Amino acid sequence: MLTKQENFPGVTAVLLALALVLVGGCAPVQERAAAEKESSLIYPPPPDEPRYAYERTIYGSADVTPRNKDAALKRALTGELETSEGLVKPYAVTVHRGRIFVSDSADRFVKVFDVPEGRYFKIGDDERGPLTKPLGLDVDAAGNLFVADGTAKVIMVYDRNGKYLRRIGGPKVFERLSSVTVDAAGGRVFVTDIGGVSSDQHKIHVFDSNNGTHLFDLGKRGIGPGEFNLPRDVAIGSNGQIYVVDGGNFRVQVFDRNGKFMTSFGSVGKQLGNFARPKEIATDSAGNVYVVDAAFGNFQIFTGDGDLLMFIGERSERDGPARYMLPSGIYVDEDGRVYMVDQWFKKIDVFRPAGLPTEAGFLNKRAVAAEAATGGKAGAASRQ
Repeated sequence: MLTKQENFPGVTAVLLALALVLVGGCAPVQERAAAEKESSLIYPPPPDEPRYAYERTIYGSADVTPRNKDAALKRALTGELETSEGLVKPYAVTVHRGRIFVSDSADRFVKVFDVPEGRYFKIGDDERGPLTKPLGLDVDAAGNLFVADGTAKVIMVYDRNGKYLRRIGGPKVFERLSSVTVDAAGGRVFVTDIGGVSSDQHKIHVFDSNNGTHLFDLGKRGIGPGEFNLPRDVAIGSNGQIYVVDGGNFRVQVFDRNGKFMTSFGSVGKQLGNFARPKEIATDSAGNVYVVDAAFGNFQIFTGDGDLLMFIGERSERDGPARYMLPSGIYVDEDGRVYMVDQWFKKIDVFRPAGLPTEAGFLNKRAVAAEAATGGKAGAASRQ
């Protein structure tokens, strides 16, 4: 029979061994948690091949402007909160060389977040080119900004820095503006007139972007091929095809560059590839088509022929990466990054293509330049 003293070392050894097992088990658990968190920001998630990674969210000016060290020290000493001009009711987004333009229909401005320059400013607050309800946006190759003003019923055109240039259309031409799209060459402007319950003006107006001359219209109210019921937005494919979100008919219609109907895809439903409340649309350089659905809380990605590839996002009452309550605008920039607007959470989520390095592209030119000046890796990479 063992005495109390004789038994104690054995108990200690058992406890020590158990502790080692528990401690040793912590590392894999922590690693798994980190891996799960990281994989939750990859789309689609493992084991599928990754296509996109969540990169950042922009809520306001503080997310792009450089932080002043003196101001940061003052906030640390006094407890003063950092000031940031945020979004009130963002609607649409467009991007040119890292400069992000977001229409804010409640604040009546286009808010500009220039990531490479670390700069924030607003467009539409001057006497020559005031905005009253900016909705749809687009930019041409030079960075000129086209804004659909829903209240003024006009397309306002500004240069890249917000200088007013000209206007297209007016109340005699448009009934209920929704969006504006410029083709890649910058020669044509497509304006979506959403119409209404008592209106037959459910159509796409096409203008010469330089002089505002009306060229032709697409569609009329109806449910047949080439007809629209509450059209929402237009995107131009890499091959010049015209993609129109036909919201009330729960489909995307496709036309050739001259406006001839080609085909359509989508139908009402709750399954992947269906639409419930489609809103804005975008295309990338590979010809893929991105469609926001406010009811699903996501954007679906299709081939140019309408075959579903994948989706990103989920409807949620809690904010977070790829979580949306009222998504509206979408844009794909020159580098393939996808920008998604949510009106409820007042934000823009940015997703990077899996094949694009973190430091690559216009959105990170400032970081690359800074590291190049100090001989960093990013500078070396940018010279290769």
